[in-house]
Amino acid sequence: MNTQPAPPGLDGLAVTRVADRHWHALDDDLVVGRGYAEHRPDGRLFVSIDAWHDATFDRLAEAMLADLPAPLYTVVDEADTDLTACWLRAGFTIRRREREYTVPTDPQITGLRDVAPPPGVTIVPADHADKDLLRAVDRAIRDEVEATAGWQSMPAEVIHHPGGFSHCTVAAAPDRYLGLLRVAAAHRPRIGLIAVRAGEQRRGIARALLAHTLKTLHRSGHDTAWAEVHDSNHAAAALFERIGARPAGGNLELVR
Repeated sequence: MNTQPAPPGLDGLAVTRVADRHWHALDDDLVVGRGYAEHRPDGRLFVSIDAWHDATFDRLAEAMLADLPAPLYTVVDEADTDLTACWLRAGFTIRRREREYTVPTDPQITGLRDVAPPPGVTIVPADHADKDLLRAVDRAIRDEVEATAGWQSMPAEVIHHPGGFSHCTVAAAPDRYLGLLRVAAAHRPRIGLIAVRAGEQRRGIARALLAHTLKTLHRSGHDTAWAEVHDSNHAAAALFERIGARPAGGNLELVR
């Protein structure tokens, strides 16, 4: 977004709530800006504003903040300094940074052609996973994340929602699942989550899950996938960079 100072004609700007989570900024009955709010799968309330001028943005933000319960969140392209400045002016602060990567899928590029899981572990494709065992490993990983960084430190799109398990590839021991990798967005494959139980980490399980998933995507005709990595997650960043992933920008999550 490229906001600009308000021209003289916006002094009579009015903001109207036209639906439960939808606002219009009106200038002489002409819609000159829109505001939206929506709950993400993890329950947090995210807001967005589409406005050309700073004054329109500020009036929409003022009205939305008065109507909605805190905390409120928004996501901004890190390169969009104008939009970031608008949210900061509205009282939001930067909560987290995420780096976005483009990830090659060709085993010749990734170097993952011959990667195998550790002894006693098998990789189970998404369409063959046992739903009960999958729910069990999902709950276990949730509990581990919540006890450390907190589940809200994860990108909102990795939170499970109905149907979300259908895209999970898993690492299996004879009696339970040890880890999972979830791919979201069919048209633009996005690696939403790679997670391994705490007691099973540093055995090469995450790398084996990634190798299987990328090879599957490559056979399906996808040359690249996408991934988002929290700025502080150096291990995940290193995992992707070792297989030839390239930075492709980043996002800021802000909160008020």
